[in-house]
Amino acid sequence: MSFLLDSPTLVMLLPLLLFLLFNVINILISIWAYRDSRRRGNSKEFSVIVLIGLLFFPVIGLIVYLIIRKD
Repeated sequence: MSFLLDSPTLVMLLPLLLFLLFNVINILISIWAYRDSRRRGNSKEFSVIVLIGLLFFPVIGLIVYLIIRKD
């Protein structure tokens, strides 16, 4: 385990792990929004647009979705 604590290895590994973590969170939020959209009675086409929008524009897409979703 000491090889993980070496400074060059940790410096190279940390950005990769953060990148993977952010992508996993992005995918999970996109799936949640798709399911939430379907559960609220929106059409399948609208839900797919929400899913694609959140995959490509995670922060702005989530804010827009939370504003325009049906109550």
